[in-house]
Amino acid sequence: MKLTNLRKKIDDIDKKIVELLSKRASVAKDVGKLKHHAKSGVYVPDREVEIYANIATQNKGPLSDSALKAIYREVMSSSLALEKSLQIAYLGPEATFTHIAAISKFGSQVRYSPSNSITDVFGEVEVGRSDYGVVPVENSVEGAVNHTLDMFIDSDLKICSEIYQDISHNLIGRCKRLKDVKRIYSNPQVFGQCRAWLNTNLRDVELIEVSTTSRAAEIAQKQRDACAIASLLAAEKYKLRILAKGIEDSTSNITRFLVIGQHIPSATKKDKTSIMFAGKDRPGVLHDMLVPFKKNKVNLTKIESRPSKRKAWEYYFFVDMLGHHENQNVKNALKGLEKQCTFLKVLGSYPAGI
Repeated sequence: MKLTNLRKKIDDIDKKIVELLSKRASVAKDVGKLKHHAKSGVYVPDREVEIYANIATQNKGPLSDSALKAIYREVMSSSLALEKSLQIAYLGPEATFTHIAAISKFGSQVRYSPSNSITDVFGEVEVGRSDYGVVPVENSVEGAVNHTLDMFIDSDLKICSEIYQDISHNLIGRCKRLKDVKRIYSNPQVFGQCRAWLNTNLRDVELIEVSTTSRAAEIAQKQRDACAIASLLAAEKYKLRILAKGIEDSTSNITRFLVIGQHIPSATKKDKTSIMFAGKDRPGVLHDMLVPFKKNKVNLTKIESRPSKRKAWEYYFFVDMLGHHENQNVKNALKGLEKQCTFLKVLGSYPAGI
């Protein structure tokens, strides 16, 4: 067939796609009105999972499932924006990995509000200035982000979704050569994730810790002999030269982020539940508190401890498990755990990320 004929076919298909997208958007607006009347959250993680599963089932190719998911991410982002002027708080400034993770979850059509700290992200959502927040909680190389865990001790916000984001670090700055670099700015966890590369290539360079990678890029932009370790998006935003790409020590460097909000989503076929608890001060208490999970065949995927900061040698334990807190086996496990605890809080049940 001639190229002009093929292009005409594409134009005809595009017309139908636009018509169908407009119809979908009209229905989404009606959904938004019902949600507003019911005073429920606009973002519904369990429905998001259902839509992605549906399109994957219906996909016959040649587009990959991941390509269709990316397309539908923007379709759903536009729908969320029609339902409500949705605002997402994140650990800023712009171009942090938290910002990138937030966009991967909510798309480009909602509003994003950068916060100076994890505490501020929680505060923005708690007072209602933002509908949801996105915060880092753990990295596959460096482990837990303790600041985020500590915030759940006093906050009533719930975990309603999780995001797994591949992390690639880059040395960026105004310097032309590595030997010109005198200082490097970045987040403390990022330095840990790039330790081997730094020891090999820039052993004697001063490392200066700042709150975020984007803040590091912002500072490096103003200094001729300094660099930042940050994202490629940060390099683009601050117009910095890329001196080295992919300097992370592990090729499987992944950070897990949490979406925090006011509501716990309904159950799906594949959920996680996060809790925190404190036990009575006696020998073997942690063992006894874990027995109900084994008894009820609940699989634990993570356990972390944090000092309570209220009493010396008193600890809170953070646990992730498979299953929704409304599932009977999880209910039974939590009921058994509660008998051993001085304090127990369900932080959220949410669709397990992939």
